[in-house]
Amino acid sequence: MRVDLIIFDCDGVLADSEILSAEVLIDQLADLDLALTLDDVRRDFLGRSFPTVAAHIRDRLARVLPDDFEARYRARLLDRFATDLAPTHGVVDLLAALDRPVCVATSSSPPRVARTLQLLGLADHFGPHVFTASQVARGKPAPDLFLFAAAQMGADPAHALVIEDSAPGLAAARAAGMRVLHYAGGTHLTGQPAPEGHDSFADWRDFPARLARVEGLPG
Repeated sequence: MRVDLIIFDCDGVLADSEILSAEVLIDQLADLDLALTLDDVRRDFLGRSFPTVAAHIRDRLARVLPDDFEARYRARLLDRFATDLAPTHGVVDLLAALDRPVCVATSSSPPRVARTLQLLGLADHFGPHVFTASQVARGKPAPDLFLFAAAQMGADPAHALVIEDSAPGLAAARAAGMRVLHYAGGTHLTGQPAPEGHDSFADWRDFPARLARVEGLPG
């Protein structure tokens, strides 16, 4: 079955940004005497919106974050992006070679994803076809964001392919009735096992063959 739309997550898929996000969050939580590790962040926060992260900290760690925590976190993170953000290796060339519609669907805030794509030189590539969890009632792992993105792009969910790095994102794609590939090439997933039951790849040079396999073509 042909893929008519490819939906990319942003952080950890287009941008090698999850490790930066984790480091900034860990440092800022340490200022509140909350000690989290990269493994904690990877397990509990990867692929989730900030309100979900804050709710987890409130419910599981019994701490309510200060009112200005999110704004300070986002400001620190954008400062870090300005100096250290890079695309995942090979994704720019891959995007230039694709022959079908693409869009972005991310749990990031609109300002963060806009700045991310600008820094990566991809803002013009995706244009207005960037969708965030702020536009739907439920974020990942609910299917709402991917279904919204497909509707905006005029695509049948059954003909869409999602590229995700996180467990919530993979679950959201499945719940939306879309095909999905797990991208494991971000620095934050180095040395991590591939999720069970998902086709996983870590090198964008392998993507054309994976796409052909998804479509049932030789490759």
